[in-house]
Amino acid sequence: MSEPLYVPVLPTRPHAAQAFQRLRWDIRCLAVPLWNLPPLPAMTSTGLDTAVDKLVGPVSKVQSRQEAWLDTPFAEDSQVWQLADTLSVYSELGRLRPVTGPERSGAQQTAALRTAHRCGCGVGIRVRVPGEWSDGITEAVRALLARARSLVPVDLLLDLGSVLADRPDAGKEALRALDALVSLAEWRTTAVLAGGFPRVTADMLDGGLREDPRTDWHMWKEVRASGRSYAAALSYGDYGVQPTSALAQAPRDSSGGPAWGFLRYTTDRSFVLCGTLARGTDRIEVNRRAARRILDLAEFRGPGAGDGEQWLYDCANGPLTDSRGTGNHTQWLWSGNVQHMTYVARCLPRN
Repeated sequence: MSEPLYVPVLPTRPHAAQAFQRLRWDIRCLAVPLWNLPPLPAMTSTGLDTAVDKLVGPVSKVQSRQEAWLDTPFAEDSQVWQLADTLSVYSELGRLRPVTGPERSGAQQTAALRTAHRCGCGVGIRVRVPGEWSDGITEAVRALLARARSLVPVDLLLDLGSVLADRPDAGKEALRALDALVSLAEWRTTAVLAGGFPRVTADMLDGGLREDPRTDWHMWKEVRASGRSYAAALSYGDYGVQPTSALAQAPRDSSGGPAWGFLRYTTDRSFVLCGTLARGTDRIEVNRRAARRILDLAEFRGPGAGDGEQWLYDCANGPLTDSRGTGNHTQWLWSGNVQHMTYVARCLPRN
């Protein structure tokens, strides 16, 4: 696996698979996703296999020409071995690499390492730092690396989790973690992951356009500017245009969801949000007006920038007598993610 420029943290959901597939090829070549299986609670053996294949099958097709990681962060203890067996088929195809971490159960670590050994694909070590860095994590990672031995290429996926305004020292915590971990192994990839997208409620969108700072991006810039010898070689990762908590949502019926939604647009400093309607008599007018507001931004890059901008342009300029092209929750998510991933990949420095 070549050193990726960008590591998008994505759920194994249709909107995310569609978004990654719709990236232009030059952008896709810069990104190596970390795919995450959602919680699949209280399922029978047959039901679990069916659900996994339904969720991972489309991702595997999208990744048929590229490598990626595939994590099961919400697996129940009773599911670990069955999930490992089911997912090993996708790893054996040579594209989806297993993931483990120092806080995972011994069974999950063993299952991931066995798959990595058997397939020769290496393993991602996802180290979570949701708050202050603890030196005890260093020893846990060291022990996990000793189990992996030199037979398995290892990737360091340092995951800061949610980095919002209430974590002003996240950059310092990232540097403390990296200072401790970088020297532990010959890491094939070293990536810093964080999520800065807010948890959105309907009342937040009453005033039209809303801008929330990209706190995770500002943290990344602090790490890059630290002067550390390893800083220039780090890969950047984020959770796209959803809060980090979205990964933990179990699959639900596609016909559900709230009556409201929102469009997303990423600029250098902010996530721009504008409210939409999923149903109701005013849906067409409200949704096309929301798209026009984003088109009026000085930072809007035009429909030629990618499929995300093209969808917004088409939505804004469609007829008020036809609801087609005004979107639903899935379309608003994939268009926002396409735009975000395209923009981020183009902003990252090529070392």
